[in-house]
Amino acid sequence: MTTATIQTVDTPDGAFTILADDAGRVLASGWTADREAILRRLRAGDRPADVVEGETDAASAVAAYYGGDVHAVDAVPVVQRGTAMQQDGWHALREIPAGSPLTYTELAARLGQPRAVRAAASVCARNAPALFVPCHRVLRADGTLGGFAWGLDVKQSLLAREAAA
Repeated sequence: MTTATIQTVDTPDGAFTILADDAGRVLASGWTADREAILRRLRAGDRPADVVEGETDAASAVAAYYGGDVHAVDAVPVVQRGTAMQQDGWHALREIPAGSPLTYTELAARLGQPRAVRAAASVCARNAPALFVPCHRVLRADGTLGGFAWGLDVKQSLLAREAAA
């Protein structure tokens, strides 16, 4: 991939930046206005050669999500490169319904590897297109938030928004 489009939009949780390829697929996203922070979510070999500012198709889904349609982000196309387990994990994350978070243990079980809890957590940690691949919907076994690249305050806000929807 040679050129990608980057767009930052305002949300109730702060600036949200989207990096999309020329087919409109989200490569990386998160709650920051720092484009370098978004690019760092990608492995060096997966970063676009050129990034231009512009409008992304995904921005309307973000607006709809924050407008109350928590399912608006579900169908936004994404692309991530990783191992077979990471691919399976990212697919499984997209199947977690809004308002019904899982634990890392439950995610590992869904991946057919119930003892691979750390690997399941790693899948979440390496997830680049945040919100569109909802890694925020995974919690520790005791129900606490665990980690989140964009801050626990954002994770809590997203979960509360989805629980209320």
